[in-house]
Amino acid sequence: MNKIYLNAGSALEDLLFDGMFIAAGGFGLCGIPELLIDAIRETGTKELTIASNNCGIDDFGLGVLLKTKQIRKMISSYVGENAEFMRQYLSGELELEFNPQGTLAERMRAGGAGIAGFYTKTGVGTVVAEGKEHKSFNGETYVLERGIVADLSIVKAWKADTSGNLVFRKTARNFNPPAATCGKICVAEVEEIVQIGSLEPDQIHLPGIYVDRLIQGKHEKRIEQRTTRAAA
Repeated sequence: MNKIYLNAGSALEDLLFDGMFIAAGGFGLCGIPELLIDAIRETGTKELTIASNNCGIDDFGLGVLLKTKQIRKMISSYVGENAEFMRQYLSGELELEFNPQGTLAERMRAGGAGIAGFYTKTGVGTVVAEGKEHKSFNGETYVLERGIVADLSIVKAWKADTSGNLVFRKTARNFNPPAATCGKICVAEVEEIVQIGSLEPDQIHLPGIYVDRLIQGKHEKRIEQRTTRAAA
């Protein structure tokens, strides 16, 4: 089975539809599937629900889908450095479901593992737990969180072989593996595709069984940076 596509547009061509649920890898601007995000923007697919740690910045990453009003709901851990994200949320234009980072990662992992839900102490007694089932274990209260199963996963890796085995580079590993596993279909963009057998088995971070389609491309690799300067 050939998993390699010419570009992001062709890899997504028959997968997108209005109102779909997408899980996206990355953390801040690190390890984000920027080419696939841009391809989604170009299609105009709208009313999207996206599960991702954050929503990029105003002009890069998932932020470009906010700018074009293609996102209806975000399932995220924080607003980050995205002013448009904040503006749309505060004005009621964007629905936001806050999740603690560990809970969001585990919801993705659980969905990928076929686990319908799990109990955690994180968020108990806060707005995060409102409306959710609570249960006591050994005298401690836990809240039920449900596994995430998305229509589509989009992720970014460093290397892949032609069967879809993925290697992530350093911190770009972040949310990408759990995001990849929880989609009914996973499309990965990588910097390099090598032949089967070129990757040492112990180097592989995500088995190719989870990856349905692959593209290779050039990436901008922006870095979020904030600097301060002492007053004279």
